[in-house]
Amino acid sequence: MKHVKALIMKFVMSAVVLGTVFTGIYNYDFSDSILIGLVLTVLAYALGDLLVYRNAADDSDYKKRNIAATISDLILSFLVIWIMGASFFGNTITVIQASVVSAIVIAIGEWFFHKYLDKHVLNTDNYKHTDATYNK
Repeated sequence: MKHVKALIMKFVMSAVVLGTVFTGIYNYDFSDSILIGLVLTVLAYALGDLLVYRNAADDSDYKKRNIAATISDLILSFLVIWIMGASFFGNTITVIQASVVSAIVIAIGEWFFHKYLDKHVLNTDNYKHTDATYNK
């Protein structure tokens, strides 16, 4: 159940960002933005959160794990959004711009999402002493 809640949170974050950028700013279809968000959520959770974040560094180095996972989420987000956006809307400069902006905003959200994962999903509480922002 913890993973389902985390997936829903991640999807809402992605859908809001993609809906705002692709639909709100660039006037692309909202349904396509939601589909991109859904695919991105599943891939990013499986690869970025469960694989990279858990294995990027040893358990005592929270910051290193978070940095590695956030960078991988940035790259993965850009690639998924760009490839799917190009297939839906054509490979134009606006799709690339929207992909870059969306990926950056999502990566910022991922930094905080990883803290949530530590506390509530992975049940690791050994990072609060190494990161001053952990308990915020």
